[in-house]
Amino acid sequence: MTPFFSTEIEYLKGVGPQKALLLQQELQIFTFSDLIQHYPFRYEDHTRFYQIRDLHEDMPHVQLKGTIGQIQAVGLGKKKRLTAAFKDETGSVTLVWFRGLAWVMQKIKPGVTYALFGKPTIFGRQFNFVHPDLEVLTPAHTDHLGLRPVYSVTEKLKNKFLDSKAIAKLQNTLWQDACTHIKETLSPYILSHYQLMPRHEALPNIHFPKNNTLLQQARLRLKFEELFFIQLRLLKLRNTRIERLQGQPCRDTNLLKKFYHTGLPFALTNAQKKVSKEIYHDLCSGHQMNRLLQGDVGSGKTMVAFLSMLMAIGSKAQATIMAPTEILAEQHYHDLQKLAKPLHITIALLTGATKKKTRAQLYDALNTGYLNILVGTHALLQENVQFKNLGLAVIDEQHRFGVTQRAKLWQKNAQYPPHILVMTATPIPRTLAMTLYGDLDVSVIDEMPLGRKPIKTSHYYDANRLRVFQFLKEQIQAGRQVYIVYPLIEESKKMDYKDLMDGYESICRAFPKMPISIMHGQMKAHDKTYEMQRFVQGATKIMVATTVIEVGVNVPNATVMVVENAERFGLAQLHQLRGRVGRGAAQSYCILMTGYKVGADSKKRIQTMVQTNDGFEIANIDLQIRGPGDLLGVQQSGLLELKIADLGKDEAILRMAREAAQQVLQENATLTHPKNKNIKAHLDSVQHNTENCVRVG
Repeated sequence: MTPFFSTEIEYLKGVGPQKALLLQQELQIFTFSDLIQHYPFRYEDHTRFYQIRDLHEDMPHVQLKGTIGQIQAVGLGKKKRLTAAFKDETGSVTLVWFRGLAWVMQKIKPGVTYALFGKPTIFGRQFNFVHPDLEVLTPAHTDHLGLRPVYSVTEKLKNKFLDSKAIAKLQNTLWQDACTHIKETLSPYILSHYQLMPRHEALPNIHFPKNNTLLQQARLRLKFEELFFIQLRLLKLRNTRIERLQGQPCRDTNLLKKFYHTGLPFALTNAQKKVSKEIYHDLCSGHQMNRLLQGDVGSGKTMVAFLSMLMAIGSKAQATIMAPTEILAEQHYHDLQKLAKPLHITIALLTGATKKKTRAQLYDALNTGYLNILVGTHALLQENVQFKNLGLAVIDEQHRFGVTQRAKLWQKNAQYPPHILVMTATPIPRTLAMTLYGDLDVSVIDEMPLGRKPIKTSHYYDANRLRVFQFLKEQIQAGRQVYIVYPLIEESKKMDYKDLMDGYESICRAFPKMPISIMHGQMKAHDKTYEMQRFVQGATKIMVATTVIEVGVNVPNATVMVVENAERFGLAQLHQLRGRVGRGAAQSYCILMTGYKVGADSKKRIQTMVQTNDGFEIANIDLQIRGPGDLLGVQQSGLLELKIADLGKDEAILRMAREAAQQVLQENATLTHPKNKNIKAHLDSVQHNTENCVRVG
């Protein structure tokens, strides 16, 4: 953008200081650039006039031309309304107003020819238009037939007469001066190769398109541009990291081979083998690894992490794994300890509960290099946790750690930054991974271990509760265990706590002689651990809990997950909860309980859960329902503040944009070639948040 677009919005004709303040507060429009990038969210079709005889109830908004008959008031008090007949040469419809009656009586003139725009509905046997949009028909009106923009505005703006029409008027005013200041941002080759509309044509056609073809071309151009520059920035970051950051070479595979041939407890899946090879290549490369490992709960990510640790330990380096909770850290410790012991690999656990004396011994063993693997929580980040030679850092469930916390782990080796392996059981849609984690290498374990049976998921209404309870009794009698989870919404902790306690009491009544555990966020850490251990050991048969067990320990004997008020959970959460069962060889079940009043989005989420166990299919549907910001809580990253692109719908455009960015950087990494001058000028002018949260996982 040129300096023209940096002009403060109050200097646009028709704005001034007061309106400028409102636009800043309500829509974050501070400059001409912000206004021109406040794109319409839909369009009204003013491309043609319909005749009244052609109307039918299924039509969306339509445009008519005709005259208005006498306006009359009907009803009294709060039920008072105005009606009028609107006629053309083919018939008549009724217009109805329930609000602003005095204004309508003053403004609408019988006998005058109007252009009407609205949604036809049928009342009785007559077509009605409620609060139609009316404009006096003039010769100029026919010159402006086309798609009219509709802009998002707030109630506060509407009350101050800054509605969508007013925003459109400001856009029109701005465009009269802006057209000569539009600079092309893409190279001639990209415009030609991807058949993109030039920028000086795309911007007017996104706001005031003459027809749908021009609108679609403008959308494609602006979406491509937005995604192209995001990908270009991410790929440049990745290239810079690879060039600048040396990694500790971990090429000795003797320890890995020994484990593979003598200690491997089960055959690796093809997906695990493929991912292990990718990690091996990274560790041998001499560059620092920064890899994101995605895989559903139970897909074998921990085994891949251990194989990676063996590569580091075999090359005289140390490894660490950081988990978000003590329960999960303890599970990792016990799982890895079983694998490490036959190889004489030393391993220790560090959490907030680790005693002072044990800590001192642990710090010493870590500092001297005696300790090979350290498993822990946030306690790993403390300054007195000093490794002799940290070669590999594994971060589990990375989205639960802040940028600063991850950066501290990054700094635990003065000579080489440690190789980073970020693991998540939250399947991330490909479009979101390419955008949010575009400068990481991404590996996917898309295959479950052999013999693992798919979890059967069912949806039941509250009226079927006795039937569900009978099924739970049968499962417990067969020696199995059960989770029953209640929702926890931050804004209503007291209400949810009550829901949990009411549910716990009803479970106790339904299963009077059954040992039952309870776990929720208001309990102290040691109490939670105690209850979880009782359940792990089989002392209790039912665990009643909030979502604190979402990322929890592995209990192969637990085969049933009951989710109460399932309509209040997001898809990702439901999928994570379902992953708590199905960890053993026995058939497992997930039961989603709801009332009869379930919204459209909730219904779609529940149907998705019943129909598929594929985490990536679920994640893609979740992205379409909720959008990227909600999906991972990533609004703060700065990368997903998209003006026009939609990651739920624009995967094809994103792929094109990434392909184009890769090609540009392969041919001319510095962007100094004359053909890339537009790209470089725009990239240099864009002010963006340089905090790179993906750089440290």
